[in-house]
Amino acid sequence: MNAPDNMYLPDVQASADRRNLAIQRVGVKSLAHPVMVATLRGPQPSVASIDMYVGLPAHQKGTHMSRFIDVLQTHQQPLAMNSATTLLDRMITRLDAANGLIEFRLPFFVLKTAPVSGVESLMDYQLTLVAERTEAGTRFRQRVVVPVTSLCPCSKKVADFGAHNQRAHISITAELAEELPVEHQIRIAEDASSCELWGLLKRPDEKFVTERAYSNPKFVEDVVRDVALALNADDRVASYTVEAENFESIHNHSAYALIEHDKRKAR
Repeated sequence: MNAPDNMYLPDVQASADRRNLAIQRVGVKSLAHPVMVATLRGPQPSVASIDMYVGLPAHQKGTHMSRFIDVLQTHQQPLAMNSATTLLDRMITRLDAANGLIEFRLPFFVLKTAPVSGVESLMDYQLTLVAERTEAGTRFRQRVVVPVTSLCPCSKKVADFGAHNQRAHISITAELAEELPVEHQIRIAEDASSCELWGLLKRPDEKFVTERAYSNPKFVEDVVRDVALALNADDRVASYTVEAENFESIHNHSAYALIEHDKRKAR
C-alpha cells in the first residue's frame, strides 16, 4: 500500500523559529460563515463575520490556519454564552495553544408586534459575541447595538411647537456571569429610550410612537444612566459598557455618553 502524499510533505508551520518573539494573536479574520444563534423563539440562522485567534509561543514558526476553519465547520450548537465558550475550548485544544479569542459579528432579528395595530414585523439589531481565554481565565462578552428614537428634553421645554427628535443607537457590551438572552439585553436598551423602533407601523402606530417619544424625552445622559441602573440590578451581568449616541437632527454632529462599570470591583 502506498503511503498518503502528505506523509512526505514538510510541516513548515510546526518548525522552530529563532527570533524568540511570541505572538499574542494569530489566526483568521473577517471570515464570512453561516451560523445559528440562540433566541427565545429557537435557533435563528444568520451569517457572521468571524475572527478566530490563538497565541503563538516564541519557539513556533506559525499556526495551522486550516484548523480554525475545521473547528468552526464542525460546530453545530446555536451561538450563546455556553456554546461559544465550548467552541473556544475546542479551538484552543485543536491549535495546541494556551489562549485564544473568537469574535462573531452578525445581524440578529426580533419579531415585534406594533403597539396599536398589532401587525408583526422583523426588527434587526447588530450583535457581537466574544469568547476569550487568557491567563486570568475565560470571559464572554455580548454586545448589542439597538436603534431607538430619542427626543430632546431641552427642545421640548423651549419650543412652542413640538420638539426635535432623531434616530439614536444604544450599545450595551455586557460581560456575562451566566446566560443572558439577547432579547433581554435589547429590551433593557429599548426601555431606556424615548421610544423603541418597529420594522412596520400603521397610522395608529405612528401616532402612538410620536406621542410616546414626546411624553418621554431623554438626554444621552439619561439613557446611559437608566440602562446602567437596570444592568446593576441584573446578576447575570458581571461588568458592562453602555453607550448612547444621538444622530442629531438639528446639528451635523452626534451627542454621546458612556458609562463603564465592573460590578466585581464594587463588591
